[in-house]
Amino acid sequence: MNEFPPADRWRLSVAPMMDWTDRHCRFFHRLMTRRTLLYTEMVTTGALLHGDVPRHLDFDETEHPVALQLGGSEPADLAHCARLGQQWGYDEINLNCGCPSERVQRGAFGACLMSEPQLVADCVKAMVDVVGIPVTVKHRIGIDQDDRYEFVRDFVGTVAEAGCRVFVVHARNAWLKGLSPKENREIPPLRYETVHRLKRDFPGLLFVINGGLATNAQVQEHLQRGLDGVMAGREAYHNPWWLASWDEAFYGEAAFAGSRESVEAALVDYMAAEKRERGTSWYSVARHMLGLRNGLPGARRWRQVWSDHRLKTLDPHEVMARAHRQVALAA
Repeated sequence: MNEFPPADRWRLSVAPMMDWTDRHCRFFHRLMTRRTLLYTEMVTTGALLHGDVPRHLDFDETEHPVALQLGGSEPADLAHCARLGQQWGYDEINLNCGCPSERVQRGAFGACLMSEPQLVADCVKAMVDVVGIPVTVKHRIGIDQDDRYEFVRDFVGTVAEAGCRVFVVHARNAWLKGLSPKENREIPPLRYETVHRLKRDFPGLLFVINGGLATNAQVQEHLQRGLDGVMAGREAYHNPWWLASWDEAFYGEAAFAGSRESVEAALVDYMAAEKRERGTSWYSVARHMLGLRNGLPGARRWRQVWSDHRLKTLDPHEVMARAHRQVALAA
């Protein structure tokens, strides 16, 4: 069994987000922060058992530390996939117990697993028994209209007994009926105090809070009040330049020395290499950086160039030159 990493591994992280945090997105985010923990999109056990494993698990070495999030509810299948994740070099395996989508519910995993804490414990134990990297769980604070603290407290207690030491808590209930996944990220009220109460009741476990966090001041408040980490989601994706402040603000490291332009240029070099080596269109990479210039003059024109599918056949360096010409026109 490997030595458990220091607690500051989980101080800042970017949430696993379907269709967003693919390997291109994670490479881009890593250009701005060395220390932040990055998560994959959720990968189902079925996709790894019956699909293209390299397509789902391949990543760039610069992404470390990087965690693989799995979706599933069969202990043996999860154990097999966790072992695969470790073999491919991931630093953590995370079990999704928070996604409320109907598709995920039909697969009997995601947030609906919170109603079966012993099954989650069995899943965690199966994975802990076969890997030497941390096995963590991401979950909600409740299901549907059940706001009882005892529900999430007992869930955490049961799963912790199976060997989980890190709980990433989205501080909203998951409403399994009547709300879309998007509405589930906005309508159920945020209840941050529930996460702080969990930390007080389980001081030996690590708790990372997630949900609606958008500023360094909010991050600092939760850390100062005793939580072990903060996970940012949509704000980190839509305003990625925020990440450039994190290593200095929360890890005491030197301020990020690059600029938005240098980050863009590095990602363009990556786009060119991806095209050359894998045939990847720059268009599928560039979508992740469209918020990079938010708030700056010419940002809208710059985004229009980088999101213009008619330019797909051009070299990305030429697309960048066109985008910068548009920025200059707007100045």
